[in-house]
Amino acid sequence: MSVSRSAPAVPETRRAVVRDAVAIGVATGAYGISFGALGVAGGLSVAQTCVLSLLAFTGASQFAFVGIVGAGGAGLSAVAAALLLGTRNTFYGLRLTDLLRLCGLRRLVGAHFVIDETTAMAVGRRSPELGRAGFWYTALILFTLWNAGTLLGAVAGASLGDPRTYGLDAAAPAAFVALLWPQLTTARTRAVAAGGALVAVALVPLVPAGVPVLAAGAVAVAFGLRSAAASPAGAEPPPDSPPGSPYDSPPGTPPGTPYEPAPEASAGTSSRPGRGDSR
Repeated sequence: MSVSRSAPAVPETRRAVVRDAVAIGVATGAYGISFGALGVAGGLSVAQTCVLSLLAFTGASQFAFVGIVGAGGAGLSAVAAALLLGTRNTFYGLRLTDLLRLCGLRRLVGAHFVIDETTAMAVGRRSPELGRAGFWYTALILFTLWNAGTLLGAVAGASLGDPRTYGLDAAAPAAFVALLWPQLTTARTRAVAAGGALVAVALVPLVPAGVPVLAAGAVAVAFGLRSAAASPAGAEPPPDSPPGSPYDSPPGTPPGTPYEPAPEASAGTSSRPGRGDSR
């Protein structure tokens, strides 16, 4: 008697990765118009504002720098705040090292592109190749659009007014939600996302821009460490573990072998599940 199996998931393609990269690049790049306008309004020249986007290329740090300078703060304080908010990119780099496997000049270029959006597009893909494609497509598209938006906002800032009145400040968060939502496939991931969101929302009126993101990330890290400490060695893989996850292969199988749960017993067959059975 044959056992019915669910239909296999639709494989992720490079075209889908490019589509997502374009969407996140357009949404976040449009926010560069806001930065360009605010940079000039804060006292920077058009050239200074554009160079800041070229060399820093991390939105929260750039907005923090311009906010402090525009409020009359010291340049050293502005740089310190920008560096503090940029520390999260260091942790992203640690996560992406094994995936990207860059050397020499490519490693230096890749490090410049390690930001929130490129990391989100790289991790969680169905294969390392698609992860690397997600990183580079997003990096190149977003770098181009962010700097083009900065130039447009800096040149036309006076006539545009505050771009936030057009809702551009909501474009980037909305794009992040669209990227994150398909990954929330279990009660655990939904709980972590909800906890991080609550912490971030609570901190928004109390701390500088960018700090709520760090705090939300700390919630996820703490939950992950707690789960790792509570999980016994050789724990059974979750039923919805995607290919490429830590549960991709059971112990004793060559790396890269897809995880195959034991099929259910056919009708009329007696089977007593053991400790290692995945049921």
